[in-house]
Amino acid sequence: MFESYDGLLSLLLASIELVLILNLLIFSEKNKVNKLTISLIVLLFAYQATEFVICGLGNKTSLFAYLALLIVSFMPPLSLIIILQFLNYRSKLNNLLFLPALFFAFYYPLVIDQFVVSKCTAIYAAYNYPLGFIYGVFYYLPILIVIILLTVTKRTNLHPNKEKLRKTLLIGYVITFIPAFLFTRLIPGMLEAVESIICTFAFILALFLTYFVLKNKSEEENTSEK
Repeated sequence: MFESYDGLLSLLLASIELVLILNLLIFSEKNKVNKLTISLIVLLFAYQATEFVICGLGNKTSLFAYLALLIVSFMPPLSLIIILQFLNYRSKLNNLLFLPALFFAFYYPLVIDQFVVSKCTAIYAAYNYPLGFIYGVFYYLPILIVIILLTVTKRTNLHPNKEKLRKTLLIGYVITFIPAFLFTRLIPGMLEAVESIICTFAFILALFLTYFVLKNKSEEENTSEK
């Protein structure tokens, strides 16, 4: 039994996301975009599991706070790389999008003693850490680019099935990140918990991504099914 309900939502979301991952590993086509997308859901699961360790099991150490931020750091660039790959903007240079995440990954251990879990509740955790503003810019910019790309891509450039999936992804990202952004800005005290709140809202995105992966097949197979 737990001494409190702290981290309970994280445990629930992590459990559901693990089921989603297992289903995708069994039932989805293993093309590159799908593999990358499954990796993104794995990161969402890993964050929720880490938040449960922090809040539910009481490991509120600087190390686990750093691990939580480290996991979160790789989500925005991976999201953008998935969308670029899906929309046929393919280049080896796309991997350079991970450079900011790698910077934080190597810089933050040098100042790990400044990482603090300032609050835990049943539904979110709050963290204090260095370079918060710069980190926030790095976090939101790839997501903004994702939404723009999904909005402006011409329908004629895509296979009909991919066009449907483009709309699915756009809806998923919009209803995940815009409410999360407004929630953390308009409700007092939520800004410190922005990573946790966004990852909670991102469970919605995980559901959309699951549908996307199950339906995203190679264009050759889509053509043969027509």
